[in-house]
Amino acid sequence: MDVLTNLALGFSVALEPINLLSCFIGVLLGTLIGVLPGIGPVATIALLLPLTFKMAPATAIIMLAGIYYGAMYGGSTTSILVNIPGEAASVVTCLDGYQMARQGRAGPALGIAAFGSFIAGTIGVVALMFFAPILGAAALSFGPPEYFALTFLGLTLVSYLAQGSMTKALIMAILGLLAGSVGMDPVAGAERFTYGSLTLGDGLGLVPVAMGLFGIAEVLDNLGTTVGRDIYERKLKGLLPNLKDWKDSFWPIIRGSVMGFFIGILPGPSASISSFASYAVEKRLSRYPEKFGTGVIEGVAGPESANNAATAGAFIPLLSLGIPANIVMALFVGALMIHGIQPGPLFISKYPELFWGLVVSMYVGNAMLLVLNLPLIGIWVRVLKIPYSILFPLIFLFCLIGVYSLNNNVVEIFIMVIFGIIGFFMRRFGFEGAPFLLALVLGPIMETSLRQSLLISRGSFGIFFIRPISGLLIALALVFLLTPLIPALRKRREAASGALEER
Repeated sequence: MDVLTNLALGFSVALEPINLLSCFIGVLLGTLIGVLPGIGPVATIALLLPLTFKMAPATAIIMLAGIYYGAMYGGSTTSILVNIPGEAASVVTCLDGYQMARQGRAGPALGIAAFGSFIAGTIGVVALMFFAPILGAAALSFGPPEYFALTFLGLTLVSYLAQGSMTKALIMAILGLLAGSVGMDPVAGAERFTYGSLTLGDGLGLVPVAMGLFGIAEVLDNLGTTVGRDIYERKLKGLLPNLKDWKDSFWPIIRGSVMGFFIGILPGPSASISSFASYAVEKRLSRYPEKFGTGVIEGVAGPESANNAATAGAFIPLLSLGIPANIVMALFVGALMIHGIQPGPLFISKYPELFWGLVVSMYVGNAMLLVLNLPLIGIWVRVLKIPYSILFPLIFLFCLIGVYSLNNNVVEIFIMVIFGIIGFFMRRFGFEGAPFLLALVLGPIMETSLRQSLLISRGSFGIFFIRPISGLLIALALVFLLTPLIPALRKRREAASGALEER
């Protein structure tokens, strides 16, 4: 009965006219962002955060969530029609989706991507509804040592699962922790690294930093590159998959949905990892693995389902533990805290209308996307023709307006521009922004938990190892940190033994 009561509460919130409108705007914007290559949900959510200040908390979170999972829908359109992933999680869809388009089957590819995303989104929302309250109740037993261990594991996993060098990811995470220490000391109350600035007294703002690293840096990076966008097939027909397509796609959709949800809970770029994992599993289980990459529908259905289910899974650690699993969730932390809401173990019990309203809105939003996506494909094809020379200066202008409207503070514009330039050079030298931004968000939580733990134990680090949960989490983090060293040690040992034999 509690579930039915909570769902009724969720529907009463999600179906309010203003929340329905915000859900519609969110999924429409998200789909547009997913279609346009090179922007992504991170920059968009960072850009639109200032617009949510005057909204009710539920309205703001529903719109931002719609942008997030809407971008996962939209990314498939560009991958299939143009062979350019509109979003990082849609890279795998290019392999078979574009080949289907070349064979005149763009319609079924787009259709199964839309239906698979809807089914996966539904499964993910149902799983979120059951798993988040359970984990939230378990998290009430967490103390400072467990929170420190959890944030430590989260940052380690983000670095371990980074797309590039783990060493570079760890460097960015450490720099993010240092940036998070700017402002007031959480225990002593003294100012640190503020240099007399009132703006820095409150710390480096999440919104200016995120807009700089992902909005401004994106503009600077893309203005210097030319990407060809030749759309292969413009007349689309037969968007509904036939019976054979459904038969081939049914189990990939189910497997991708379940796999994507559980991978989404893990820290890191979960949507991208889940789509790659789903593709690998489907290829392994297929009776004709050699055909993958030549236009098989399973190569579209599985990954597209996985990356959409991962978006629901990513909300679980945020809403139940207060720990963001990825960079988008880090921005959600900022959005909630702007409205005076602290995500964590008490979130569901203190704000049931917000939690259940979000859950139901995600289901409503998935239904909206299914209805919207297929009829609007023709419009998205036209949107793809917008030149970057027009698009990116507009993004830059919106970033400037958005940051200034935050606190009417010119200093925050300078912070955004500085981090935009830093972000541009980071990209050019192969450094990722995600570990930095997550460390910036988790840093204050990590530091406060560490210092509280040491106060409780009178300075003994043993408190992190004698408590079972924190000991297990730190052990896992150390395993992930030390695993990459094993191949290197093995190579050195072989080189040393070879040198001895030569002597």
